Amino acid sequence: MDDCPSFGGVNASSAALAGLSGLGFGLSLIVAIGAQNAFVLRQGIRREHVLPVVAVCAASDVVLMSVGVAGFGTVMEKAPVLLTFAKYAGALFLLGYAFLAARRAFSASGLTADGGAPIALGAAIATCLAVTWLNPHAYLDTMVLLGSFASTYATPDRWFLAAGAILGSIIWFVSLGFGARLLAPVFAKPRAWRILDTVIATVMTALALGLVLG
Repeated sequence: MDDCPSFGGVNASSAALAGLSGLGFGLSLIVAIGAQNAFVLRQGIRREHVLPVVAVCAASDVVLMSVGVAGFGTVMEKAPVLLTFAKYAGALFLLGYAFLAARRAFSASGLTADGGAPIALGAAIATCLAVTWLNPHAYLDTMVLLGSFASTYATPDRWFLAAGAILGSIIWFVSLGFGARLLAPVFAKPRAWRILDTVIATVMTALALGLVLG
């Protein structure tokens, strides 16, 4: 006999395992250097609109992951024109973001946390939405990869997997956004900001080229 408790027809043990799998899988998808994480990190260090930025990132992942687990990843695979459009739109945006980062790296006003005009809340949210929704990797990771992974689970368990992945996303963005302030002493030096923006510009350019050439 199965000694594992069951609630409403859901096996608690399998649900817990699915949730842990989703947590690990979700973290493996988002814990990487990218436009979204770079923007959250920079806002966290500058302590500008951190909560709204973190909330937008987490809410976006909730939508993308839920839709992916619901099966939209299959639609994306059958309609490659959607990914093609997202690929080129994302590449253009990433190149633009790389240009701005490179300009900051060589601009005296952009080399300190307090230097330069602070970004407005609306601009911060718009940029956050852009680095999330114009990034084709977001659709590939959350809809196609997570959706495909979730499809191997039974219907009740796949939503526990989705919950685990969403929890991982929330934990990551909260830690990145609010934990970035611990790096403030390091980024009190102009050289640190120059290095950060140079790395961001390089990574964004590499991602854009990877999208187009890949």
